[in-house]
Amino acid sequence: MRIDVLTIFPEYLAPLDLSLVGKARTAGLLDLRVHDLRRWATDRHRTVDDTPLGGGAGMVMRPDVWGEALDEVLGLGDGGEPGRGPDHEPDHEPSGVELLVPTPSGERFTQRTAERLAGVPRLAFACGRYEGIDARVAEHYRGRGVRVTELSLGDYVLNGGEVAALVVVEAVARLLPGVVGNPESLVEESHGVAGLLEYPVYTRPPVWRGHEAPEVLLSGHHARIARWRRDRALERTVQRRPDLAAALDPATLDRHDREILAGCAWEVGPDGPHPAGAGSDERDAGGSGALTPE
Repeated sequence: MRIDVLTIFPEYLAPLDLSLVGKARTAGLLDLRVHDLRRWATDRHRTVDDTPLGGGAGMVMRPDVWGEALDEVLGLGDGGEPGRGPDHEPDHEPSGVELLVPTPSGERFTQRTAERLAGVPRLAFACGRYEGIDARVAEHYRGRGVRVTELSLGDYVLNGGEVAALVVVEAVARLLPGVVGNPESLVEESHGVAGLLEYPVYTRPPVWRGHEAPEVLLSGHHARIARWRRDRALERTVQRRPDLAAALDPATLDRHDREILAGCAWEVGPDGPHPAGAGSDERDAGGSGALTPE
């Protein structure tokens, strides 16, 4: 996979040289390139922003600078106008590239999003600053056949898109074949295919400052350990992310699962698990209010 990141703060992406992502780059599993947006600015001050049309606070990143940068990085050649040919079809069909624009007004980034992006041959991040990037940039590249996805990490605001790019790159890169040493760890972790938060984990020593690790984990009985871990994952999901628990497929819940949920004051109906005694109208109107971690 190739990933390009355009930013006015290239040094912000330095952590991508570390840990598993850094090793993946060294091993050739990930081709990651960071570009300084100011390289495409044309004035002596390397200006990339201007005041918002219509007035208002802050500054907006200029479309002309972004256009020159994205044309070159994405290999689209001359941007031209209006970006569509006489047959009203996109004048260029970029192959296998998706442009990601981190923004608080984007769609929520989740593990499912990461899984989808891990199958895209090439990603490019446009990291905005100030009040964001002129909206015509996303519109223009959609018109040229580029898949443009505006992503939000959660219901809060950051100073720029670089933090979001770091999060998305790591979440996606670790799903690439060969990046994580033991692929099984991707199956059992939080937000995996089971739809549960991960169970609590322990290591040596078995007793630490008076706290004992669960005896079952020292038993060597693999079936009992697997059952204990699933039970704890169910309990943790109900307690911390009831929205995830409510989305579980009833067909995947065995008798023991249902007993664990009953112990948490939940029951399983035809539409899935829900707190005992909660009617369908109440469930539809409610919600955990929990946010997907960034």
